[in-house]
Amino acid sequence: MKIVVCIKQVPDTTNVRINPETNTLMREDEPYLSAKTRVFMRDCADHLRQACDLVDSYRDIATGLMDLYLSMMSQRMNEVMKVLTIIATIFIPLTFIAGVYGMNFRHMPELEWEIGYPFVLALMLVISIAMLFYFRRKSWL
Repeated sequence: MKIVVCIKQVPDTTNVRINPETNTLMREDEPYLSAKTRVFMRDCADHLRQACDLVDSYRDIATGLMDLYLSMMSQRMNEVMKVLTIIATIFIPLTFIAGVYGMNFRHMPELEWEIGYPFVLALMLVISIAMLFYFRRKSWL
């Protein structure tokens, strides 16, 4: 984030004005300066204004680039969060089923079935596939 620090350190040059005394010296009726020096002073003032405009435009470009970068990072983070949310959503019902059958109650009729374990695994697989299909149909995946 060195860019942010650098942009904040650049002063705002829109308020840069030439000193009133300098403006007085650059006028034609001032006897203290020669015509050649007045022309030089006007050129310096013009260069100062151009430099200030250039700094302002570069600061605006840098600010725009920083906003673009932060927007891209935010979008990437949103994509990652979406995938993590979908994974968590798929595992919530599987965790519930595993939790119910992991309680070790004595009177659970499914525990006595010969196909109880494969049935629960198949049920978990069907739930996972159904949720993946639903997410793809909704264009969330």
